[in-house]
Amino acid sequence: MTRLSEKQVRALGIPMKRSKYNSRKVVVDGIIFDSRKEANKYCELLLLKKAGEIAEIELQPVFELQPAFVTPQGKKVRAITYRADFRVTYHDGRHVVIDTKGYRTKEYLLKKKMFLKNFPEIEFIEE
Repeated sequence: MTRLSEKQVRALGIPMKRSKYNSRKVVVDGIIFDSRKEANKYCELLLLKKAGEIAEIELQPVFELQPAFVTPQGKKVRAITYRADFRVTYHDGRHVVIDTKGYRTKEYLLKKKMFLKNFPEIEFIEE
C-alpha cells in the first residue's frame, strides 16, 4: 500500500480529521503517521538505520492471519489481516515487528494473539 503525503491528501479533497481515540496525524518526511508516538518511533528507527544498526525499515506491513474461504453454503468470507506500524530487518536477517499503541482495542488484542501464533519466528514489540 502506498501512503499519500499531506499535500496529495489535500489535493484529492480528503478531509484529515482526528481519530476516535483523539490522536492527531503527524507528517514526517512527507509521510503521514496516525499519531505523534508513531512518528517519533519512525524518527528513532531512521537514526538507527543511519547508524548502521538496521538494514531496512518497512512501513505498514500487512500479515495474513487467516486466509479467505467459502462456506459450504457458498458465502465468501474475507481474509483476516493485521497491519503493523513497522517491520525492521537487521543485518543478520532477523525481523522485528513494532506496533505503537496508545489504546489497545479488543480487535487489536485478538489480532496480536493470532499474529504471535502464526508468525512465531518474528519478534513482536508493542510500545
